[in-house]
Amino acid sequence: MMTMTTTRRRTTTITMTMMMMMMTLMMMITTMTTITMLLVIVTIMLLLLLMTMLLLMMRWRRRSRTRTRATTTTMMMMMMMKMTMMMTMMMTMMMMMMMMMMMMMIMMR
Repeated sequence: MMTMTTTRRRTTTITMTMMMMMMTLMMMITTMTTITMLLVIVTIMLLLLLMTMLLLMMRWRRRSRTRTRATTTTMMMMMMMKMTMMMTMMMTMMMMMMMMMMMMMIMMR
C-alpha cells in the first residue's frame, strides 16, 4: 500500500511538473514569436528607410531643388510613421488576443 501511494504521489508530481513545463514552454514560445515579429518589423522598417533614402539620393542627383527634397522627405517620413503606428497597433491587438485566450484556457481548467 505504501509503495502504491508513493508511486501515485510521484506520478502526480511528475504530471504537475510536466504541465508546468509545458505552460512555461508555451509562454516562452509566445514571447519568442512576439520578439521575432518585432525584429522582423524593425528589419522591414530599416529596409524601407534605406530604400527611401536611396530614392531620395537619386532624386537629389537628378534635381538640385530644395522644395522637392523637403516635400518628398516629409511625405516619406509621414508614411513611415503611419506604417509603424499600424504595425504597433496590430501587434498590441494580437498580444491582447493571445492573453485572453490563455486566460480562457486557464479558467476552463
